Amino acid sequence: MFRSSIEKRLTAVSRDLGSLREELNVIEEQHRQVADEADDCRLRAMVSETPLAEQEHREASKAVAAVTRDLESKRKRLQKLERRQDELLDSLSRRNADGVDRHGADPDGKVPR
Repeated sequence: MFRSSIEKRLTAVSRDLGSLREELNVIEEQHRQVADEADDCRLRAMVSETPLAEQEHREASKAVAAVTRDLESKRKRLQKLERRQDELLDSLSRRNADGVDRHGADPDGKVPR
């Protein structure tokens, strides 16, 4: 793989990682809020013992489960992107250690004669 291709891919992965980390921060905050609300609903259902309170608790629990699934999905995606970034960095490092790209140029761009 050409050095410029590796660098372009690395830039794209880095950009995706930044975006995903921002999304994760938002989803983690949503998860905290939804989980707190579900806990409040659980307590109200225990205290009031009404069908409506129990239904609210079930719905809040479903919301927590949905946000949890989304959060786990994003975390898995983050791990995959981090692994891809590591692979690209390793590839770039090997290319630098070799000192020659596929065009036969050294790191300064000079082609040996």
